[in-house]
Formats: sequence, C-alpha cells, structure tokens
Amino acid sequence: MRIDLFTIVVDDYDPAIAFFTGILGFDLVEDSPAETTDGRPKRWVVVRPPGAQTGILLARADGDRQRAAVGDQVAGRVGFFLRADDFDARYRRMLAAGVTFVREPRDEPYGRVAVFLDIAGNRWDLLG
Repeated sequence: MRIDLFTIVVDDYDPAIAFFTGILGFDLVEDSPAETTDGRPKRWVVVRPPGAQTGILLARADGDRQRAAVGDQVAGRVGFFLRADDFDARYRRMLAAGVTFVREPRDEPYGRVAVFLDIAGNRWDLLG
C-alpha cells in the first residue's frame, strides 16, 4: 500500500496550480473536467513534486464549510512537509518568488527547517 493522494482545499484552481507548479516546482499531473456529486462542474487537479509518487488533489472549496477550511485544514498546525535536497537554495528561490515564511530557518535534530504558507494559507515545513 501507499498513499496516492491527499487533498488541499483551495479558493480557486488556477492560482493554486500556479503556486504549486510555478513557485514550488511541482508537476501538474492532471487537470480534467469533473462533476460534483450533484452534477455541478468542477475540476480534478493533481500536482506532485518531480519524481514523487504521492500527489496533492487541489480541490476548490464548495460551500461555506469548505470555504472556512481553506488555509486552516490542520487547525493552524504545520500539516505538510516538503523535503529539499538543497535546503538553502530552495529557501532562497522560494523567498525570491514571494513565498511567506512565518518561521525563519533553524537547525533541529531532524535537519534544517523553516515554516512557510502555501497559496491557501496552510503551514508547511520546508525540510533539509
């Protein structure tokens, strides 16, 4: 078994795709038309880091409850972890691209870490 996908709820597809592909360098694996369970149009959008098996399903918020979850999917905790082979280079590229870091880089027993926000406002660890 393996984890194939996990979902991040976003305000809109295209800005989320631009963030994950243009800024983080993920691959756009799929962007297909789909329908909600009650027949309304939506998209099936999957991104993932180059070479990774697990992808992220970018799901546009549908309804008040989902809109309230955008940016707070793990109750303010760091819920996502991105490991970079060259931490310092990745950190500099992300800063230059305008990514918001809410915690500066620091050294921990498990490696170098800095906390950043994705397009929706969720907290991620950049690990090296």
